[in-house]
Amino acid sequence: MTSSRRVGVVGAGMAAARFAQQVAVRDPGASVTVFGDEEYQPYNRALLADVLGARFRPEEIALSVGPSALVRTRTRVAALDAEQCSLRLVDGAVHDFDEIVLATGAGPVLPPIRNVRAGAVPLGLPASAARSAASELLSGVHAFRSLADCAALAAAVPAARRAVVIGGGVLGVSAARALASLGVAVEIVHQAPELMERHLDAPAAGALRRGLEALGVAVYLGNRVRALTGTEHVDGVELANGHVLDADLVVLACGVRPRVALARAAGLRVGAGVVVDDRLATSAPGVYAIGDCAEFAGQVHGLAAAAWDQADVLAAHLTGGGARYAGSRTVLRLTAGPLAVAAFGTTAARSGDDVVRVADPTRNAYKKLVIRGDRLVAAILVGDVATAGALTRAFERDDPLPTDPVHLLATPAAHR
Repeated sequence: MTSSRRVGVVGAGMAAARFAQQVAVRDPGASVTVFGDEEYQPYNRALLADVLGARFRPEEIALSVGPSALVRTRTRVAALDAEQCSLRLVDGAVHDFDEIVLATGAGPVLPPIRNVRAGAVPLGLPASAARSAASELLSGVHAFRSLADCAALAAAVPAARRAVVIGGGVLGVSAARALASLGVAVEIVHQAPELMERHLDAPAAGALRRGLEALGVAVYLGNRVRALTGTEHVDGVELANGHVLDADLVVLACGVRPRVALARAAGLRVGAGVVVDDRLATSAPGVYAIGDCAEFAGQVHGLAAAAWDQADVLAAHLTGGGARYAGSRTVLRLTAGPLAVAAFGTTAARSGDDVVRVADPTRNAYKKLVIRGDRLVAAILVGDVATAGALTRAFERDDPLPTDPVHLLATPAAHR
């Protein structure tokens, strides 16, 4: 890329901010325009629960885009013309670029629950329509994916007596923890048999559940929500077994789907996400995709670390660095006292792997390592994440481990 080239970025999330920042470092004169439909400048979406829980103010999670990028907030892109390498905004304005980067992220999934929205609506709203439908949710029902969602939830908390969080993944656990810290009675309903089952094994999920229960959060596993009750405002959550939980506040944390509508309408190749190669290039010349909307080698990562990896590689590639993306070794981190969690890798061991587990019931702490040869391929830490930094470095660098890996699980205090 030379300083005369123009790059348009659709989406103003974490991947977009990182890309713009890295381009500014590599080519300060480059023209990068970021289009975001939220009213806020780019921010760290991973810290939304901490904003809800009043650990951070919204301005404290803002992300830098570098000195030269232009961020256009409250600006929605209506169409991408891949042949002309241009973007048409909802107001009809057309902007031409040398390269276009799709960083449209992922949107919340609205589950197939009766009465989730005001009025009669079809079940299972597609992710592409979720954002426009957010304003049509039954009063008292909230998505939790943006700072606007966070502000709406915070405004509802003072009048709330009992909240139900639907979904026990990362987002649901984070939301429940934040609401409990604000003094709201909280219940989680999760369809799977364990919390955060994509990242934790059964003992780790059990430790997490006990940590939540210590905060006063009730957890219902293996339960599916059938309907919400209430006419003008939600007043209950009906489970598939007929039991009804009282609730005047409901949080939908049922997962996300990549936002691919713009790419699909433009004729780009789309699978679960916008399909990209090792240059983060889509099927259309001059158009790239990064972050939660991008699918590489059949995988959509959905974690901040991967989005930043992709942004770094694309910035280097477009500025002549010749970088290639080979995938990401992503690490999940939730840091909040007894509910702290760190997890990475595929924790289901293969034949021949060594598995090291340490459990401390008195502190409700659980640690697990999966070792293949002399390399760390996965780890789970719940309750005590003091050694997460060293383990993460060993995982990301693929460093050989010491002969006695148990020392890797010892907290720093154990060495004194």
